[in-house]
Amino acid sequence: MKVDGVARRSIQLAADGRGVEIVDQTLLPHRFETRELRVLSDATEAISAMRVRGAPLIGATAAYGVALQMREESSDASLQRAIEALLATRPTAVNLSWALDEMRASLRELPPAAREARAYARAAAICDEDVENCRAIGEHGLRLIEALHERRAERGPLNVLTHCNAGWLATVDWGTALAPVYLAHDRGIAIHVWVDETRPRNQGASLTAWELGQHGVSHTVIADNAGGHLMQRGRVDLCITGSDRTTSTGDVCNKIGTYLKALAARDNGVPFYVALPTSSIDWTLSDGLAEIPIEERDGAELSCVRGRNADGDTVEVAVTPASSPVANPAFDVTPARLVTGLITERGVCEASAAGLAGLYPERSAQSASS
Repeated sequence: MKVDGVARRSIQLAADGRGVEIVDQTLLPHRFETRELRVLSDATEAISAMRVRGAPLIGATAAYGVALQMREESSDASLQRAIEALLATRPTAVNLSWALDEMRASLRELPPAAREARAYARAAAICDEDVENCRAIGEHGLRLIEALHERRAERGPLNVLTHCNAGWLATVDWGTALAPVYLAHDRGIAIHVWVDETRPRNQGASLTAWELGQHGVSHTVIADNAGGHLMQRGRVDLCITGSDRTTSTGDVCNKIGTYLKALAARDNGVPFYVALPTSSIDWTLSDGLAEIPIEERDGAELSCVRGRNADGDTVEVAVTPASSPVANPAFDVTPARLVTGLITERGVCEASAAGLAGLYPERSAQSASS
């Protein structure tokens, strides 16, 4: 995607081919800055502090974190330490453990002297695969948008509602939920995006709105609680969100508040799709409510708000009484019954075990033989 007209990815190798350059998302939308990761602790801090976030990008950053550690020390013990440190950074997004499993499988049989080069190559491949997967998600989602656009009696813009940030900032490039939007815009379809602010960290207002603006896509930021109101009045044609972890039966775990949007969409007959790469599917789980760990984050994310004041300075202010306790669950689970369909790089399917089996027959074969 482009920033001020310059094409870039959310994560890429630094000029020396060893450091890793990320976009520091904690500074957006008021400042665009990159940050260089040089050692393993830089990568773990970037994930934990949410300088990088979004399930696919977390996985890509973790892969490069392993490569950075292999550059420092490539022993078996060092590899294990890196994997354990990175795995502990965020509990919900399954792409993290998927990427670390990929790195372990790629490196464990190699002699230590060969691990650094392989680690960098595999991390780069994970990034390239993510870009291609997101583009394919975009193409499959585009067909849904085109079909909806053609069926509409009104000729105004197609209105899409999204929640949190599932654009290119959440992936290596293109995004998941926003990839179909970008492709539709690029192909001349009139499209408008309702952007949930997405409290408590405001990823919609600060990240999704920023990148849609960079790409020239028409959009409007709304309060999280406004989505149902807009659906009741026929001002939402389609909902598309991302997913941090999807079960083998189609339950979807995403940013807190996604479940409420799905309920409103069901009540108002609005299609509710979830876009995700294969790496976001946890084939070991069948019950999202019972089995997916929900990250509880620092209450200060809810009790304080960061923004830019009239002087142009970024400041943080408290919005709750100092004595009031705060709960901050970061994700919720949307049952498969509320999901119209899953958009993956292989195509669109029903949010169910049978639907996923149709796109991933090899998984059914593995289950039958185990």
